Amino acid sequence: MKLLEERIHEDGVVLPGNVLKVNQFLNHQIDPELMKQVGEEFVRLFQDEEITRIVTVEASGIAPAIMAGLLLQVPVVFARKSKSSITDQNAYTAEVYSYTKKVTNTISIDRKFLDPNDKVLIIDDFLANGQAVIGLLDICEAAGVDVVGVGIVIEKSFQKGAQLIKDRGVRLESLARIASFSENQVHFVEE
Repeated sequence: MKLLEERIHEDGVVLPGNVLKVNQFLNHQIDPELMKQVGEEFVRLFQDEEITRIVTVEASGIAPAIMAGLLLQVPVVFARKSKSSITDQNAYTAEVYSYTKKVTNTISIDRKFLDPNDKVLIIDDFLANGQAVIGLLDICEAAGVDVVGVGIVIEKSFQKGAQLIKDRGVRLESLARIASFSENQVHFVEE
């Protein structure tokens, strides 16, 4: 998605450890117009899949997931990273290691929000080592739902996440695929 790549070049900051900071438009401050276009692109890519629900992880995956859900007219469910006082004990859970935060979280989705008849699209902001998406795939598998695909806003193609998803036989569509970083420059995968 050319507009997204341009925005990454314009506002993205490469930090040590192959971390891309995009808090100008995706992780801290959200650009609603860009997220609308991201949602439209996910709809274009997955429109023939009869999606009944979108699943993501809090917090940065919520904005693109909401836009796609709005356009597809389906509910969006997000996996919580922390247990709240009103969390039902009857939830699907998975352990997820965060590459950027260097912590392991237990993510959970209340069982009432996933039905075995669902056709789920997973959407997330970043794909690097794939742990968040793998956790969501594990939850969806435990719930017996059909995962029609995974939509990623920004993929670091030089890390193992994309291959882990493909190895599970799941369709993966990434809107911006990064080949490498060098001296605060982002290099995209040539299509």
